[in-house]
Amino acid sequence: MKRRILPLTALALACTLSVPSAFAQTKWDLAAAYPATNFHTENMMQLATDVDKATGGKLKITVHANAALFKAPEIKRAVQGGQAQMGEILLANFQNEWQLFGVDGLPFLADSYDESKKLYAAQKPFLEKKLGEQGMTLLYAVAWPPQGIYTKKALATAADLKGIKWRAYSPATARIAELVGAQPVTVQAAEFSQALATGVVESTMTSGATGVDSKLYEHLKFYYDTQAWLPKNAVLVNKKAFDALDKPLQDALRKAGADAEARGWAASAKVNADTLAKLKANGMEVLPPPAALKADMTKVGDTMLKEWLEKAGPDGKALIDAYRK
Repeated sequence: MKRRILPLTALALACTLSVPSAFAQTKWDLAAAYPATNFHTENMMQLATDVDKATGGKLKITVHANAALFKAPEIKRAVQGGQAQMGEILLANFQNEWQLFGVDGLPFLADSYDESKKLYAAQKPFLEKKLGEQGMTLLYAVAWPPQGIYTKKALATAADLKGIKWRAYSPATARIAELVGAQPVTVQAAEFSQALATGVVESTMTSGATGVDSKLYEHLKFYYDTQAWLPKNAVLVNKKAFDALDKPLQDALRKAGADAEARGWAASAKVNADTLAKLKANGMEVLPPPAALKADMTKVGDTMLKEWLEKAGPDGKALIDAYRK
């Protein structure tokens, strides 16, 4: 009797032990800094859905919107250290760490979607190498809509910005403030509305999308559509976490990333048109920059490019040369 029971018990045990591996699931966290309604966040949520579907539920990605997991400045380090397997960063925020992160924040260097894609193509090999050295992989990057100037008062020239409290969110936006004589105040996206309501800031340079997200029309009157630059958000993956995936999961993630990149750029262009219309509908005056203001800001851009090249060294020159070919 024992001879018959033992094999059956062993078989049952073997079957039981095989169940977890057959349904093994990897769970990842994706740290995001912007609201759930932002097009970048919606794009990442779609990526998570695509990965879930493509892997049959074997790789689950949870998107933590609106800096719920880590604040914007903390996300890169969190991904690098493995506290989050994935994270989205605004590349220009990290220019002080490495100048080439901030090339797409230089005013009037790339001032359209086509030019921004050209700049990304030139920047990408440098980005991939640097992030690889830091233990991360670039999954994809998507540009924000073009940046313009929001103010309470009308502007004719850059001199009208002198002394104004200017929300800065990157080294480049802080430097613009310095060059036009404004007072730079660092405020992250999640705290922007409160900073406006309490008078901590009264102007900024950002996109129509952020303008709608933060309801800038409740506090500011004018938007000058300077199309100064199109900074990119990049979605990063911890390299150890990526390498731990089997090849089918890696391929599924890469494919979802490529799809998210294409979808994101298209969404950005649509959001630009939609959000400028929303700003107008909510009473904001959306205007082209007066010629004198544009000329003044172009000079600011020339100064900043010269400064950037001095700091960026040979790699910076190579990047700009590749972009201008």
